[in-house]
Amino acid sequence: MALVEWRDDYRTGIASVDHEHEGLIRILNDLYARQAGKADKQAVADFLGEINAKISAHFALEEKIMRECDYDQYADHKADHERLLDGIRDIMDAFDRGAYVNYDDVLAMHLRDWFTQHFKTRDARLHKMLG
Repeated sequence: MALVEWRDDYRTGIASVDHEHEGLIRILNDLYARQAGKADKQAVADFLGEINAKISAHFALEEKIMRECDYDQYADHKADHERLLDGIRDIMDAFDRGAYVNYDDVLAMHLRDWFTQHFKTRDARLHKMLG
């Protein structure tokens, strides 16, 4: 079972952004599958680091596109990106301290919910504006 299923309504219409969104969902699902197989702590920590790096790079791309088109909701969209990155860093710190016994908590409660909401709201609005 996947943590996040890709849906066509997540598409922004920007090929590079959509490609990265699909890749981010793949990596989240890979981490979810690994933890279900009882991945060791270091493997999960490494994956969280990889997720953080990939999401940071993806947000930089989205923010560049928004600046180039003088997107009217840039500040709010960027602030939402910053909230997720802060949340991921908090998850990584808590994970390192041993606060998460159940890896599902890390993924389901934080990452999955944020991604699906962000795709449906912030990115959907960006797509409509650019379309």
